[in-house]
Parts: sequence; structure tokens; C-alpha cells
Amino acid sequence: MSGDRRVRRTRRLIQEALVALILEKGYDAVTVTDIIDQADVGRSTFYAHFTDKQDVLFSNLEQLTFLHPAPADGAGELFAFSRPMFEHVREQERLVRALMGKRSGGLVHARGEQLLAAAVRGELIAAGGQVSASLDLLVICVVSAFMGLLRAWVDGETTASPAELNAAFRAAVLPGVRAELRHPGHGGQAGGGRH
Repeated sequence: MSGDRRVRRTRRLIQEALVALILEKGYDAVTVTDIIDQADVGRSTFYAHFTDKQDVLFSNLEQLTFLHPAPADGAGELFAFSRPMFEHVREQERLVRALMGKRSGGLVHARGEQLLAAAVRGELIAAGGQVSASLDLLVICVVSAFMGLLRAWVDGETTASPAELNAAFRAAVLPGVRAELRHPGHGGQAGGGRH
């Protein structure tokens, strides 16, 4: 048991070291040596837990539960994940700013978009959406709206509360999503060229 605690503690020290270094000088400028020095661990200890700095970066994603929304069952409200996700961002502000802010190098943002897109696609299909080019475009729009608001908050372009961010997200995406679910492929979207 104490071995497990030591492993978790060492991993956490390394993860926290990377977060501090990203906030200080940006992800691209951070080296494995910097992380080792900041965490005060040996090189062999670092490599016993992680393969490289990107591995450390992505391991921090596990703490960001907003990137792993629970799938909807199709009976509830569309994108019910949005407000809890914005609230989690506020609670984990330091970590989110390090992993998704201007100094992060963009890798986490891209991975976050992939995870969120999978959840959104699943919700839309559960709500009756059909797998199609139209659905793919809709997923891109929804994910872009959410991540755009998140990026604006992380980068300090807005001081909106989680409730305000959620309201803006829902106002921007829900009318179009509902219309597309009722009439797939209409409204100038990619509908396969039917006439």
C-alpha cells in the first residue's frame, strides 16, 4: 500500500512541476531536465513513471474531468455537461490555465477537442441524430463553440461566470442543433446533394 502511495506522490510531484514550469515559461521551453529539477527527483525516477514531457502533460488531463463528460442517455437535456464543465474549469483554474492557456503549446487543447467531440457525437446520436456528414459538421460547431468560450476564459479575454459561459454556449448551439435533429441535412448543410 505504501508503495502505491509513493508512486502516486512521485507522479503528482512530476505533474505539478510541469504545471509550474508551463506557467513560468511555457510548455515548449520546458525540458525533461527542468521537470526533474523542479520536482527534485532523479532522472531514472522520472523515466520509471513517464516516457517524456508530453506523457506528463497528458497524464494531467486525467484531473480535468470536464474533458471526459459522462455520456447522455438520450432522454435528458442536450449537453447537460456544459455547466458542470465550466464550473470545474473555475475550480481547477491554475491547472487549466497551465494545460490549455496561451503557454501550453496547444497539445491539450487538441486532445480536449477530440474527447469532447466523441461525447458530443454520442449525445447527438442518442438524441436521434444519424451518422452523416451533417452530423460531423454539427459536432465541429458544438465543440468549437464550447472550446472557444473556454479558451477566451482561460486566456483572460472574459471574466464571465460558469453560469454565464454556459448560457452563452447553450444560446449559441441549441437552436441549430435542435433544428438539425428535426430536419437532418437541410439549411445549407452537407446533405449529400439531394434535390
